[in-house]
Amino acid sequence: MTQADGQTGLSDAGRAWSRVRANLRLSAGARLFDQWLAPMSLVEPCDGEDVRLALPSAFMTDWVRNHYAERLVHEFRALLPRVRSVAIETRRATPAPEVLAIAVPAPAAARPVAAAAPLLDLVAATPAGAARAAAPEPASLVERPQLDPRYTFERFVADPSNRVALNAARALAEPGPVRFSPLFIHGGTGQGKSHLMHAIGHAFLDARPDARVLCMSAERFMFDFVAAMRARDTHAFKSRLRGCDLLLIDDLQFIAGKDATQEEFFHTINEIMAAGKRLVISADRAPQALDGVETRILGRMSAGLVADVKGSTLELRRAVLAQRLAELPDAVVPAEVVDMIACRIASSIREVEGALNRVVAYASLTGEVIDLGFAQSVLGDTLRGAQRRVTIDEIQKLVSEHFDIKQIDLLSARRARAVARPRQIAMYLAKRMTTRSLPEIGRKFGGRDHSTVIHAVRRIEELRDTDRDVDGAVRTLIHQLEA
Repeated sequence: MTQADGQTGLSDAGRAWSRVRANLRLSAGARLFDQWLAPMSLVEPCDGEDVRLALPSAFMTDWVRNHYAERLVHEFRALLPRVRSVAIETRRATPAPEVLAIAVPAPAAARPVAAAAPLLDLVAATPAGAARAAAPEPASLVERPQLDPRYTFERFVADPSNRVALNAARALAEPGPVRFSPLFIHGGTGQGKSHLMHAIGHAFLDARPDARVLCMSAERFMFDFVAAMRARDTHAFKSRLRGCDLLLIDDLQFIAGKDATQEEFFHTINEIMAAGKRLVISADRAPQALDGVETRILGRMSAGLVADVKGSTLELRRAVLAQRLAELPDAVVPAEVVDMIACRIASSIREVEGALNRVVAYASLTGEVIDLGFAQSVLGDTLRGAQRRVTIDEIQKLVSEHFDIKQIDLLSARRARAVARPRQIAMYLAKRMTTRSLPEIGRKFGGRDHSTVIHAVRRIEELRDTDRDVDGAVRTLIHQLEA
């Protein structure tokens, strides 16, 4: 042992472990590292050939083995070529793990986003000035959510189609007594549900930096619950979720038909609501239209505030593009290109933003000037896909086949319910999925006035929130038209 070794008291493996930890923090990102890798400790004595690392729970051990076993071997061998293996095991020690005493500088940025973060983002929450080793583990860990920094209330473009959901989201994010919970947000893909959920998380943490907030998809909830059961560590899984001050669950429809997952999900939301905590759920349809989800879960969802994000209007798409362009001061995009994107890509806000980003990126890479011809060339496939969905004749044909009526009945003056409702649905789809004006749509349906089209659109929007059959029919037709 050298004099330096005697002073530090660290073995070769101990010094290598300090370097490995620092490298992992840089490569994995602070939040992922703090959650999964920081609690890992080196088991001493170590002969320098067979390294043993310990984690405090089987759940964490299983995750690190699956995701970082090979990486750990590579990191150790880069520093100690004689290392033959790196074993990862579970040690449920009462005292705080040795690793918590190792000072690893944290980045200055607040709430960084990991590129491939797992279920929970945990960071050590130690009172200022207190020694890390004195904090109990894992109670010293405060959950941090995976929040996209782009998704804030400031960047959310308000419109009559989403105003109710936006106001409800702002209200739930405010500190103080909980005014309502849960908040259930539903709407089509790419219309802004996830944006609102992340914005709630950001605003709530800004008001309460010490709050425990968790954001995940329902699919991730199911995946990690199954992993916890396999690792026989469901207690840690449950405590992490049920200890939240704010729980955000996206895309509830993905647990449809998953009985065991729904059982755990029900008890989780039950405890959060009983404790007066905040709960936000999103789905692609209203609670009443979620097939395969237990009635008792839907009952809990309906007990709070249900708000929908309707399909985007042309005005909203234009406003979103204008805002995004303001964030790209170096991009010169003519008004006619912006209008073309807003008019011809109506399926979702996400696709509208993606189309603009693609045009600007291609121009930057090729050095070409953005004009209408350039944009149409770059967005060829996207525009052809959108063009396929703008034929009113195709909508009328598909609707008549779906409801087993004649296509000419949609143009007739018949007011029987068996014809009137499909006609209203066809008008609704024509307004949503084409760029035709209201008078043009009215003329396509037997020369009807534009006010009749407005009434049909509003009626179907109302029924989609309350009538499962109507909502299901509309979703089926949209899927077939988009396919």
